[in-house]
Amino acid sequence: MDKADQLRALMKEILQIGNRADKLQPSTPLLGNLPELDSMAVATLIAGIEDHFGIYVEDDEISAETFETFGSLCEFVQEKAAA
Repeated sequence: MDKADQLRALMKEILQIGNRADKLQPSTPLLGNLPELDSMAVATLIAGIEDHFGIYVEDDEISAETFETFGSLCEFVQEKAAA
């Protein structure tokens, strides 16, 4: 399972978005498009990403652009995991 698939599964679990997670494509908008992704859900998702991928995310590394699309979030996770 690649990181995008792992991230889809994590979002499905944390945000409880069911089968909609399976339809997430790189260009799929996240913030403003998924009502489940509010500020508390972002914090919970970041914690889940840290635990699942074994990375640490500094507060200043997160911006609205990180969560703009599923693709931008995947890129962020891949960059952090590679570092």
